[in-house]
Amino acid sequence: MPPRRYRPRRGPRPQRKRSAGAAAAVAEAAAAAARPTGPVELPNPVVIKDLAEILTVSHAEIINVLIRNGIFATVNQSIDFDTASLVASELGFETAEAGGAQRAAAEAAADQELVKPGSSEDGDGKPTLWTDDDAAKLVTRAPIVTVMGHVDHGKTSLLDAIRETKVASGESGGITQHIGASEVVHNDKRIVFLDTPGHEAFTAMRARGAQVTDIAIIVVAADDGVMPQTKEAIDHVRAARVPMIVAINKVDKPDAQPDRVKQELADNKVLIEEYGGDVIAVAVSAKQRTGIDDLMEMVLLVADLQDLKANPDRPAIGTIVESKVDKGRGNVATVLVQTGTLKIGDVVAVGRTHGRVRALNNAAGKRVKTAEPATAVEIIGLTGLPEAGDILRVVADEKAARGSAEMAEIAASGGEGKTVSTLEEISAQIKDSEVAELRVVLKTDVQGSLGAIRHSVERLNTDEVRINILREGAGDINESDINLASASDAVVIGFNTKPDPGALRSIEATGVDVRLYDVIYKLTDDIGQALKGLLTPKMIEQVEGHAEVRMVILAGKAGNIAGSYVTDGRIVRGAQVRLFRGSELLTDTRITSLKRFKDDVREVATGFECGIGLDADDIIEGDVIECYQMVAEQV
Repeated sequence: MPPRRYRPRRGPRPQRKRSAGAAAAVAEAAAAAARPTGPVELPNPVVIKDLAEILTVSHAEIINVLIRNGIFATVNQSIDFDTASLVASELGFETAEAGGAQRAAAEAAADQELVKPGSSEDGDGKPTLWTDDDAAKLVTRAPIVTVMGHVDHGKTSLLDAIRETKVASGESGGITQHIGASEVVHNDKRIVFLDTPGHEAFTAMRARGAQVTDIAIIVVAADDGVMPQTKEAIDHVRAARVPMIVAINKVDKPDAQPDRVKQELADNKVLIEEYGGDVIAVAVSAKQRTGIDDLMEMVLLVADLQDLKANPDRPAIGTIVESKVDKGRGNVATVLVQTGTLKIGDVVAVGRTHGRVRALNNAAGKRVKTAEPATAVEIIGLTGLPEAGDILRVVADEKAARGSAEMAEIAASGGEGKTVSTLEEISAQIKDSEVAELRVVLKTDVQGSLGAIRHSVERLNTDEVRINILREGAGDINESDINLASASDAVVIGFNTKPDPGALRSIEATGVDVRLYDVIYKLTDDIGQALKGLLTPKMIEQVEGHAEVRMVILAGKAGNIAGSYVTDGRIVRGAQVRLFRGSELLTDTRITSLKRFKDDVREVATGFECGIGLDADDIIEGDVIECYQMVAEQV
């Protein structure tokens, strides 16, 4: 019985077309001969599939270059001109931007395709494609830090201690009610902090392609330990490949047990340096203001290792952190500038809205004229409210800004946003892109089943392909599981469990592939088949059998039919054959027809006579037909 699957209805998906053998070689040679020699005009934005056709290269070549630079995209996604130009450059092409209407379209694609510096999957922290390629223009920028953790573990109080302010005291119940951005200076070096309510905003931004965080601080209360939201935050940080620092807070309390926290972290696969891992842990007390300097030193150390840089001398690009309507100021949005410099008077396109920057306020609430890379500012002047995670981009004029907003609106209403792949599509995409990892969120009915299934699944890992379990747990599949899978392009596997009502709504909205099983071997079989799809199969020759030609029948236009006797093995219709005369190989061809008397058959076994149609003229009695097939080597 196949696994039950929850997925919204969709239209038919385009089928992948693959050529092979001589046809592929001829096509490749023809494409190479047709490649342009001068500058290639590229629209802005350009769909990856169209870029491959323009450059006369394969989709896989484009995707491989993107992946090497930390950008993961499918053939139907768009990239901006800067990204496309650098991809083309790596492949040996000169490019120029096509003018006219394409310029307005550029901004619409940006809000889904922008990736921050340091968001590459290998976690190397180097600038990705939208930063300027001229190293001379890159300057060191401040790190952007997200503070996450379980409710009431002291996230905001820790920021208070860092900023020496009293934000928490003015909030309802001491719980953070909004997303904020602030800046601090430690040892003459600037650090930007994002304070999020848990991990939801972090996930929403990452799901939209806006990974703004360079470092994540996970706050864990020493008297409470690792709690459910702590685990979820760890899952999201690990999936985003962002460096993690653990702040063990409330160590001043009498019932604090920091050693227990460290052990619970290890149980959740977070090994701190003290336990031989690579995660930094710092003991702090937000209330007593102790350990704060040590934490800041560790943030700057991790930032130095990432070598974070940006180019201030270009039009600004940033990410919206929050937006609101202010009674006296109108539409106000907090933006984190990631590259370039944002100035008063700049015309900007932001998702489905746009405007001209009329005022800039920094994190301290003071009016400023410019905002450089890694600076959080409030902007006033937008015609509407953007969403958290929308990309802000400076454009040439208001016409371009309006065009961008209109195209983003059309794309949103037409459902052309981010789509989540099925298990089969993820397998095929990873295979095409030579990235051998299958991401999974695993939920089971009880903890005992979880251990058995995890063990069975991990046994499927090989040197070439692996399963990355982003989250595992017992209980129903919930909305948080679906959000993590959506942001990470993962599949959700459930064993003897089901989605809860919130998860069902999220599945309908995101299209995440959810598979439910009640038999372990069926679960492992499906994942094993997906992993095999990730491998480039090694093709080997398999001899099926031999037949001796007893009679040659002339069939006119249909060619010659070899009346034959199968001496061993079997003869298979459509298989490749070699025709031997003694020890001499006459030809290598394919069986065009196979008959037993007047009936077409699929195969003929040893000891039976048959008529074998061959695309060969020179056949005589006594020739030997060797039937073989090329098959994938079993792993």
